[in-house]
Amino acid sequence: MNLIAKKTITTVLFLAAMVMSVSLAPASAASALVENAKNNCIVGEQADGYLGIVAGAQASEALRREVNAINQQRKAVYADLARRNGVTIEVTAALTAEKLMNQAKPGQCVRVASGKWVKR
Repeated sequence: MNLIAKKTITTVLFLAAMVMSVSLAPASAASALVENAKNNCIVGEQADGYLGIVAGAQASEALRREVNAINQQRKAVYADLARRNGVTIEVTAALTAEKLMNQAKPGQCVRVASGKWVKR
């Protein structure tokens, strides 16, 4: 493995740790409304790093607004981290998505890369 590849891997690992440990905390801290919706498979984490409304689920306008607000906060955090680490927003979001999806509780839904919603 050459020096550039090692540096890239190190940067990506550092970025993932930063996103999960510090910077995304306020953006991922969901209200009781969102947590309840996650627990009822109405809202779930997606492979793109953002929250989504599960296909076919009935989501109130208040819930939709809150999901949009959380996603806007996440995008701002992703953009800042991406800029500081010389990677794209998509790379930052995807690294975070992997962690968030792995942390989904049993009974919660996640949207995998193929676009399919899967219940944990």
